[in-house]
Amino acid sequence: MRLCACALLLSCASQGDPPGGPPDQDPPLVVRVSPDSGAVLAAPPSEVEIGFDEVVNERIAAQRTEISGAVILSPDTGVSRVSWHRDRLTVRPRGGFKPGRIYRVELLPVLTDLRQNRLKEGRLIVFSTGPAIPAAALRGAIVDWPGGRMGVSALIEAVLLPDSLPYRALADSSGSFEMRHVPPGAYLVYGTIDQDGNRRRGPREAYDTVRVTLGDSAAVELYAFVHDTTGPRIRSAEVVDSMTFRLVFDRPLDPASPLDTTMVQVMPASDTTQRLPVRLVGTQATVDSLRRREAAARAPADSTGPREPRAPPVVAPGAPGTPGAPAPAATRDSTPAMRMLARRPAPTDARLVGLAEPLTPDTRYVIVVDGARSLTGIPSVARAQLSVPKPRRETPAGRRAPADTTRPPADTTRPTRDTIPMDP
Repeated sequence: MRLCACALLLSCASQGDPPGGPPDQDPPLVVRVSPDSGAVLAAPPSEVEIGFDEVVNERIAAQRTEISGAVILSPDTGVSRVSWHRDRLTVRPRGGFKPGRIYRVELLPVLTDLRQNRLKEGRLIVFSTGPAIPAAALRGAIVDWPGGRMGVSALIEAVLLPDSLPYRALADSSGSFEMRHVPPGAYLVYGTIDQDGNRRRGPREAYDTVRVTLGDSAAVELYAFVHDTTGPRIRSAEVVDSMTFRLVFDRPLDPASPLDTTMVQVMPASDTTQRLPVRLVGTQATVDSLRRREAAARAPADSTGPREPRAPPVVAPGAPGTPGAPAPAATRDSTPAMRMLARRPAPTDARLVGLAEPLTPDTRYVIVVDGARSLTGIPSVARAQLSVPKPRRETPAGRRAPADTTRPPADTTRPTRDTIPMDP
């Protein structure tokens, strides 16, 4: 009797394909929703139900596997409650549905059936608890600005003012997004690079915000970056050549507030009352451009005559065209996000400083940068030390360096330890 009961339980628990039948490769399908998309309800529903043609997994195919990540409910000021019931999901806001609102329930393509066949496309359900459903749409694109890349799957929050009702969506793989059927009005739009995938804007996550008035449609561009509350600090200082050194900060600097020669002080550590004259300060690109213009200005007017040899440009380690540098990526400017980065290139954390006189070898310098600003516009007074190494003694290949004649010759009359005779 017990054996029969165990066999019955095993047969019911088995989710495999029936013997002799073809394997199931069809993804789950949405077969019913309640309330219907486009419905205008006289009273708020208790919940939204989404039904499927088969049982779906309780864990989703996403960075976070909780079933709550399968649905984005808007507007909702708290954490939406998503419940799994084998072949259906139920969704409701934390405080329940309210009258007089437009609701958007977006089912994401992250659900799988018991054989791991994944939902091919999502589903948008829009219904009203009072007003007519609008046709307005908010579109845009988001980029990870310091990273110089598209904001893939970034969290978009459009907060309707003055009620502070947040409508949410996710950017696609190109950093673009669209929110259809949202109420017209004034919005504060946030775009967050959601690194932990929790659908919330974290204090250390990169984001951007813009205010927009939505009528029939509106488009926004979001340049996300980490909003620091302190100014930048110098992480390292290194010599590039005898008249140039590189400063690397702990965060990208604001390209709208460039450093000038009056903001950088270079002093010998042994006497900080002296100042080395600073000739130029800028990014790798601006310094190279300035030096090209200076070389062109020094060139003689007669192109057939002798020309002054040009100094080689200062090249950053790993720059394109240098040994060991990564292959240049294919130019992609067809998406809104890539066009945004073409107009506003990614900010950098490095600055080159050129001097009017050479650095002294085997000397330590103190560097002070007064007024470097982070991307949030916060200034700082940053300090660092720069050590100039000794010059190397160069010898022809295959030959030894000349002997040091300043030292006295070794005393060869004294026996070494190995040559002292031992007593019998």
